[in-house]
Amino acid sequence: MKVRTRSSAIIGTICLVASLALTTASADEPAAARQTAQITLKQVATAKNPTAGAAGPGGKLWIAERAGTVRVLGDKGLGQPVLDISAETTTDGERGLLGIAFDRKYAHFYISFTNLEGTSRVDEFAVRKGKIQPHTRRTVLTQTQPYANHNGGDIKIGPDGYLYIALGDGGSGGDPHGNGQNLGTLLGKLLRIDPRGGKPYAIPADNPFVNTPGAKGEIWSYGLRNPWRFSFDAGTGDLLIGDVGQNDWEEIDWAPASSKGGENYGWGQMEGTHPFRGGTEPANHVPPVHEYDRSNFGCSVTGGYVYRGKAIPALRGQYVFSDYCDGTIRSLQMRNGKVTAVNDLGVNGGEIISFAQDRNGELYVFTIGGSLSRIDAA
Repeated sequence: MKVRTRSSAIIGTICLVASLALTTASADEPAAARQTAQITLKQVATAKNPTAGAAGPGGKLWIAERAGTVRVLGDKGLGQPVLDISAETTTDGERGLLGIAFDRKYAHFYISFTNLEGTSRVDEFAVRKGKIQPHTRRTVLTQTQPYANHNGGDIKIGPDGYLYIALGDGGSGGDPHGNGQNLGTLLGKLLRIDPRGGKPYAIPADNPFVNTPGAKGEIWSYGLRNPWRFSFDAGTGDLLIGDVGQNDWEEIDWAPASSKGGENYGWGQMEGTHPFRGGTEPANHVPPVHEYDRSNFGCSVTGGYVYRGKAIPALRGQYVFSDYCDGTIRSLQMRNGKVTAVNDLGVNGGEIISFAQDRNGELYVFTIGGSLSRIDAA
């Protein structure tokens, strides 16, 4: 779903070799710290190209499969699909069912997918007694996509109750249409909308560009290439985005819970902290809190979550992430928006495509091959 244009290695169609080697941090980042948490991966189920997970009613974890099905993880693995839109989407390019989310009361379920025409679409269903009500389905938002890659597609309900939607820059390579820095398009952005406040949605009055002429009011932050996975820290409300780079640098972006939005993460003038193809750093550029190059087989950052579970006390408060090609599970220790340590957690998960967080704050790892594993204490 997020492999670089340069490699032409489209997820699900070309197998990439995972590596045990460490990725390299930039020179001005702290050196990797001594390992502080001992973890292991416990496989709990097998899915078909899992892409996203969301904590659902009854404390169950709901799993999205790229071809268009949603299944619930139980004690005996995944159940039968509770939703099937496989006739409405396609897995060509980087398309498919890419994100799912519940509102805070588990009264509404949201799906993010690309339809048969390749258009990004977010739909809503009512949920009653833990079950999707198909007849209540409605389309909340659509965005045409000029190419089959860089769809983004992750969705989350933020601490403020609004729906956040990540969209890539539209695809191809090098942001040929300049979407990342263009406030007149939703592409290359993180959006913030109120899906219950209007038909089909309302734009929150305090969004940063509501009163900016020519800008889309839905935009919360911009300058993103392919924000494949993002999350909110369940403990602090801080936002973290894993933004897939172009040729050289993978990045993780951060914004505090107190942010009023409007952050410019630099793409396509910048790739991480580095000018991209002679680009000029924007005056309001917000650099990543962490970046790494691909000298040791990294190719596509897989953003995760800040761990807030109880099973691994030494990991609490650390941001857990990986890379699709490298597969090593790592964590960032942070203080006041600065990375104080980068930890190798000593486990390689293979081709890690996504993470999920259950209601108790425990984390799960998904691989493109279908393995669903929980991160446990070793």
